[in-house]
Amino acid sequence: MTQEFPKLILPEIENLSNIDVYLANGGYETFRSVLKLTQDEVINEVKKSKLRGRGGAGFPTGLKWSFMPKGNSNNSEKYLAVNGDESEPGSFKDRQIFEFNPHQLIEGILIAGYAMGIRAAYIYIRGEYHKWIKLLQKAIDDAYSHGFVGSKMKETFGMDSSFDIYIHKGAGAYVCGEETALMESIEGKRGYPRVKPPFPASYGLWGKPTTVNNVETITNVPAIFKIGADEYAKIGAPGQPGTLLFGVSGHINKPGVYELPTGFPLKDLIYDICGGIPNGKKIKAVIPGGTSMPPLTADEVEIANMDEDSLSKLQTHIGTGGVIVMDEDTDLVKVTQRIAHFYHHESCGQCTPCREGTGWMEKILNRIIAGNATSKDLDLLISVANNIEARTICALGDAAAWPVRGFVTKFRADFEQRVKPTVTFIPPNVVHGKRNSAEKLIENY
Repeated sequence: MTQEFPKLILPEIENLSNIDVYLANGGYETFRSVLKLTQDEVINEVKKSKLRGRGGAGFPTGLKWSFMPKGNSNNSEKYLAVNGDESEPGSFKDRQIFEFNPHQLIEGILIAGYAMGIRAAYIYIRGEYHKWIKLLQKAIDDAYSHGFVGSKMKETFGMDSSFDIYIHKGAGAYVCGEETALMESIEGKRGYPRVKPPFPASYGLWGKPTTVNNVETITNVPAIFKIGADEYAKIGAPGQPGTLLFGVSGHINKPGVYELPTGFPLKDLIYDICGGIPNGKKIKAVIPGGTSMPPLTADEVEIANMDEDSLSKLQTHIGTGGVIVMDEDTDLVKVTQRIAHFYHHESCGQCTPCREGTGWMEKILNRIIAGNATSKDLDLLISVANNIEARTICALGDAAAWPVRGFVTKFRADFEQRVKPTVTFIPPNVVHGKRNSAEKLIENY
């Protein structure tokens, strides 16, 4: 039986990106009501909601906020960095927020800033997002002109301090989606991930306490205070409540971004929401959360629910919610090679296992596609992936290793068809002047 899910938090509203429409639907009133609470009360409410990060790691948001040092005096510089880099292949949800609901993101930033005593936020957006950068900047400018952001906030909300929001454009490096590399980039440096500890909450932007949250994560915050943390926690999967933006692409009749409760059955998402596979073909594999996540087989798709706890039981993760569907005619060896090429290209080169290992994986996969590999190369491929995972400063190494190992492990037969059997050469038995049985096997082969 298909599980029953509650209705979404808000109905769809046309032109919600227009500040007047947003205000007509209660925009920025949630922030005004939050100001009646203490900072600790705000953080505790977010904890109670069980909101988890929507950028891939799934860390509890309220807990992360609580790491920020207390106090909000003029001398206590603290920052919020909002990660809108969205360079994970298969992920395209954040730009929907920039285009269709930017003011809820801004309002969420204001709530986060108040809760942690922060007075400035940097929204980090990949430089290729020209259209969405302009749209978000327009929304920020409108918020400033209405006194919802900037120095006029003192008059609008009766606050003692103001809050500023800045957009920072990245240069298209995947590694800058990692929080410390993102901060290095904002500071004008090369996007090298930092060794942790120290963690951003104690040593972040310019050496000051910093909290890093994903765009979708922050945009959920106003909804928590609009309906209450207890009600929010009832939506979707108990361990990861709320709604998620699923970006569905690949061999699918209705690709797009869909907001659904967490825990939604993957099979229903593909067939009921997205109209199934073109030409009635069968599913071969599905990546559930962007290309850094291990794939699911067709049988696993039948039982998979779209939340972290459920997917982890199938040896994969929810990631960014980027669902990539592949039909029965897909060449999974080429898919794996293309993914490996991406992570080899995007490795910053700081850590040897990632710098060298990603290149080795791509070379082995190239050898398989060229028809020059043996079955021994498949074991070597898994060995290289195992020796990259958990041996790097940031998670890019894991992102490169997981899909390669996942495809080779779950679809071994597809790879076996592309390689030659491994044959071990045993020299002739010259001592007795006879050919041994092993030689006869080689001759027959």
